[in-house]
Amino acid sequence: MTTTLARRTGFYAGTFDPVTAGHFDVITRAARLVDKLIIGVAENTRKNPLMPLADRLDCMEQVILPVVEQTECDIRVVSFDCLLVDAVKQHGASVIIRGLRALTDFDYEIQMTGVNRRLDSSIETVFLMASERTQFISSSFTKEVARYGGDISHFVTPYTQERLLACLQASKAKQAKDR
Repeated sequence: MTTTLARRTGFYAGTFDPVTAGHFDVITRAARLVDKLIIGVAENTRKNPLMPLADRLDCMEQVILPVVEQTECDIRVVSFDCLLVDAVKQHGASVIIRGLRALTDFDYEIQMTGVNRRLDSSIETVFLMASERTQFISSSFTKEVARYGGDISHFVTPYTQERLLACLQASKAKQAKDR
């Protein structure tokens, strides 16, 4: 009797404005847990992202290259503008991957997990704790440091840094023009 193992598909979602070393850490670890990993870049205009969606998708595509080369995980990057559980179902995933940095993250994430569970109880959520070297990194802090000319090279890849700084420059030029 031959048994076929079902492929496990995970969905890791975020705004990724910008994608950070912390996100990379979660992606790398999640790729060891699932056969296929969908990275969902949320359009999320409610958060008023600095980087356009196309830039965030492009940066994510660059960030995942070494993970794709080092693992057997099939990794895809997609955008979505719907409920997370709907995006998860659209892409055939059964597991939502979430990264946790601190207790404040846990409070928000547990609420989101409860809502997602009510919307679709067949989808599980798996939490990955941030590693000690990335738990302080957030997209918000990265943008703030960059806005004031600080060194963000430890927080993002060189490619993402270049794109983020270009977006900041464009944003400043637009603000100056609007005054």
